[in-house]
Amino acid sequence: MPKVFEINRIEDLAPYRSRWAELLKQTPGAAFFQSLEWLEAYWRHFGPGQKLRTMLVFSDDGVLSGIVPLTVRKENTKLGRFRVLTYPLHDWGSFYGPIGTDTSWALKAALEHVQRTNRDWDWLDLRWQGAPKTNPLEAAEAMEAAGLHCYQTLWDRTAIVELRGTWESYWASRKGSWRRRMKQALRKLKSLGEVSYVRYRPQEENLNEGESRWDLYDACEAIAQRSWQGASSTGTTLSHPSVRDFLREVHRAAVAAAAVDLNLLMRHGSPIAFIYGYCWQGRVFGLRRGYDPILAPPGAGNILLMYTIRDSFLRGDRYYDMGVGSLESKRHFLTHLLPILRYSHFPGGSIRVQLLRLRRWWQSRQWKAQGSNSGYSSI
Repeated sequence: MPKVFEINRIEDLAPYRSRWAELLKQTPGAAFFQSLEWLEAYWRHFGPGQKLRTMLVFSDDGVLSGIVPLTVRKENTKLGRFRVLTYPLHDWGSFYGPIGTDTSWALKAALEHVQRTNRDWDWLDLRWQGAPKTNPLEAAEAMEAAGLHCYQTLWDRTAIVELRGTWESYWASRKGSWRRRMKQALRKLKSLGEVSYVRYRPQEENLNEGESRWDLYDACEAIAQRSWQGASSTGTTLSHPSVRDFLREVHRAAVAAAAVDLNLLMRHGSPIAFIYGYCWQGRVFGLRRGYDPILAPPGAGNILLMYTIRDSFLRGDRYYDMGVGSLESKRHFLTHLLPILRYSHFPGGSIRVQLLRLRRWWQSRQWKAQGSNSGYSSI
């Protein structure tokens, strides 16, 4: 029977750093967001007010074989403020889950531990489920096995580019009228001067302090500041004061983990558009992108995305996740929209919690009626 050791202080996870990294490399469908380095940076900036509940799952022979990072955070709803037990992703990425070769086993053991301990949460919400190459029902099966009845609903949808076959076959599958517009935009851009494309993706076996390439990151941040993102009030852009230091700290950690994926489009050697994100074992996530409204002609952002996807084909990447939101601007590139699922459990308790449960029950019925398993891919 597995043994679970719960850690509530971020600094107490440091002794498990190397084992965490080993397990992450073996985790199906994993992303950089599941690394300890990501969690440490996230917790330093957003941990206050939350309670860390990271479950270390040991096998019968005493080997750390699974890790399930959870957090209790307070969230506002129309029915008031509640304590939610969930993953520490906070919508920075598309998917999240346990770390280890057998993630279902680890999650079941962690949830059984949650059942045995004093409840410091009002409802359990395992969001960001359904990553490519994973079982989208894994969380539901683990919750039910642990005695936690759950409801499946849609959290969001993300735009995926499936990198199968060749760039030529993918590009030929795009609408002809749009490809012609792209060709015209590229011709116009090249008529304005020399155009070059830069992709920075550090190699794990050749890293040093100078590899962080802050010059490239600063270029991305400067473009974001000059674009519409500079006036954005959402607080999630590269240049926004509320997250700027956090994202810079994550960049340093991502470089150390060889997980940075930074793309720049240059004109006469000056950056005019950027796509910044992370890559983990061929799975690429585009965190933010933008273009200089003064130096970049119309279509420059799409040209950079075209170069990026083409280069991913050449590198042998598995898929490119363009993220949620702004789906209209991504429709010409995506191969499909992938549902991001959540599984919710509501224990017996207050009337407010039961009202939330009824609402989730109704949402679950609607989701199933629409064909809840449609949109999945075997990437």
